[in-house]
Amino acid sequence: MTELLDAVERTALLTAALRAAETWREDRIYEDPFAGALCGEIGDELLAEVRAATFPTQGPRTLPSTPDYNAIRTRYFDDYLQQAAREPGMNQIVVAPAGMDSRAYRLDWHRHTRYFEVDRPAVLAYKQSRLAGVAPRVDHRTAAVDLTSPDWEEGLLAVGYDPGLPSTWLLEGLLYYIPEADGHRILERVAAFSAPDSRIAADVVNAAALTLPTMRGLLDVFAGWGCPWVFGTDEPESLFDRYGFSVRAIQPGESGADFGRWPDPVPPRDETNVRRVFFVDGRRR
Repeated sequence: MTELLDAVERTALLTAALRAAETWREDRIYEDPFAGALCGEIGDELLAEVRAATFPTQGPRTLPSTPDYNAIRTRYFDDYLQQAAREPGMNQIVVAPAGMDSRAYRLDWHRHTRYFEVDRPAVLAYKQSRLAGVAPRVDHRTAAVDLTSPDWEEGLLAVGYDPGLPSTWLLEGLLYYIPEADGHRILERVAAFSAPDSRIAADVVNAAALTLPTMRGLLDVFAGWGCPWVFGTDEPESLFDRYGFSVRAIQPGESGADFGRWPDPVPPRDETNVRRVFFVDGRRR
């Protein structure tokens, strides 16, 4: 099945391998008991390549610590989705793209929650094969569609999504892999498919993260897999505001996005020519 996964979806296997590695740590900040099965041997190989680039045997680390970043991101969005699901009337969670996400299987959910996963058919089929016999802990529904297709909304409608009701969307590990124009189109379509007071969360990088020489080692790894980082923004609040979302953006290491794990200084927002990543979350107006 893995040969059916295209280059971008290798990052889903990498994420699963990172979550498996986090689960094995004594100081873990979350547990994902399904990540090891989901990542497979390919995920482990991809993680080894990232580790070799990030933690050189000679010389200090200059790249961001991918394991720590992924751990913080996973925990941050775990908490965000759980909080959203506790809101009265918030009964729709949409994870797009779903990748190897296992939150439907490993977290507790309100009994009225509908948990939608959107991703390409090959991704969802691979995940189903790896989790055969495991029951989700929520009303779990999948839409096997590509977010860049002209009619992905129809796939969500077909499995019970109601655009007239509030929803919570998670766009995790997506925006920096797609061209800027496609990112704008996705945000525009998500906004049009979300009722007022819906919620959204995502992670984005800044523009400098795509070009800084100190990022080259990591950027070359992803480019070598056929999934380069191609989009970043220095003003994530403005990006989402353009499509009707009022959001905040915080960086790993700041209060609420640390969990005792971010190893590097957090650059002030007015500092230029530094790499940074943002966790964005907010609401549809």
